[in-house]
Amino acid sequence: MHRAYLSLGAALSGLGVILGAFAAHKLKEIAPDSVPTFQTGVQYQMYHAIALILVGMLFEKYPVKFMSWAGIAFLIGIILFSGSLYALAALKATGKVGLGGLGILTPIGGLFFIAGWVFFTLSVLNSK
Repeated sequence: MHRAYLSLGAALSGLGVILGAFAAHKLKEIAPDSVPTFQTGVQYQMYHAIALILVGMLFEKYPVKFMSWAGIAFLIGIILFSGSLYALAALKATGKVGLGGLGILTPIGGLFFIAGWVFFTLSVLNSK
């Protein structure tokens, strides 16, 4: 399981660099007002991709179920939080505003980030 978190973290970090470069160069030309929203998605994706790498590295040392739950929560958080911000920025860039009912995905993704850090903490505290 630790290799999955390491590889997902590495892949999502690389994707974060690509998306950040896209926002800084191309999105800035197309829809400059969408850049801050997009960059927030990239920023949190990078933080939690690194957290996934950390989970993968520490999985052997703290192999309790909470460490696995932390990795799952970080991954779901990236998909929901960052993904919804990317979608919002894309809609703003095309002249449409808002995600409608899907806008709730951003705070739900944030809750998954928080849950991931809680599970990470519980894993360390409950280890032998």
